Amino acid sequence: MSEVADWITGPLAYPFMQRALVASVMVAAVCAVLSCYLVLKGWSLMGDAVSHAVLPGIVVAYVLNLPLAAGAFVAGLSCAVVTGYLKENSRVKEDTVMGIVFSGMFGFGLVLFTRIETDQHLNHILFGNVLGVTPRDLIEIAVVAGGTLLAVLLKRRDLLLYCFDPHHARSIGLPVTALHYGLLVLLALTIVASLKAVGIILVVAMLIAPGATAYLLTDSFERMLLVAVAVAAGSAAIGTLVSFHIDGATGACIVLTQALVFCAAFLFAPKRGLLRTNRAAARDQSEPAG
Repeated sequence: MSEVADWITGPLAYPFMQRALVASVMVAAVCAVLSCYLVLKGWSLMGDAVSHAVLPGIVVAYVLNLPLAAGAFVAGLSCAVVTGYLKENSRVKEDTVMGIVFSGMFGFGLVLFTRIETDQHLNHILFGNVLGVTPRDLIEIAVVAGGTLLAVLLKRRDLLLYCFDPHHARSIGLPVTALHYGLLVLLALTIVASLKAVGIILVVAMLIAPGATAYLLTDSFERMLLVAVAVAAGSAAIGTLVSFHIDGATGACIVLTQALVFCAAFLFAPKRGLLRTNRAAARDQSEPAG
């Protein structure tokens, strides 16, 4: 028992690990809440698109001596708006448009990054550097994540109806266009909050896995939010501690933990788990007809 306690408390003796744990849990919580809406809306690829598209904004913000988060937010939101415009004004399907826009912006960001001399480490931008989070970074993450969470919770019912049935939402007078772009703004803010922790690539997993796991475990959306946050926060804490003991990349350990939890839910979920559905199918086949 003492070994388990030492395994948990040992890393927390270091201030940088304390900051890393707090930052990881905050980022995981806001990603988890938003992931429930993205999974319900079928916007998982949108999270991928916006996260990759922030790279040119980061580079331009560095050149102009502006906050990197501001550049990332503008670039991510621009990607979402351009995707919506192209979808509405062409025959190309939304997923195809997203793939073209985000890959183009990501490529543009890589070109800018290689042509401009910066002291930014590309791996930290792509995969995060949560162990290097400073107290100031922690405050920025808390402000962005807290504001995003507050906005989602205040409008959670309207956003739920929009994600589940936008036509019904429009028919009862909800501002569907405002909800659409509001959700995109919240997505961009969430990705900005996640940059320091997991980077622009691994954040995609944190925007998908918690909501997908919770979707397998419950039929209630309110419980889905709670389960997603619990899964994400627990995975963030475990992944951060594991990364310390194995000297591994913290963001990758967090994402891997979330993936393992999803696999467990996929196999053992009470109603939708693979083992449960296989047993039910075998029982139905064994019962005599009539």
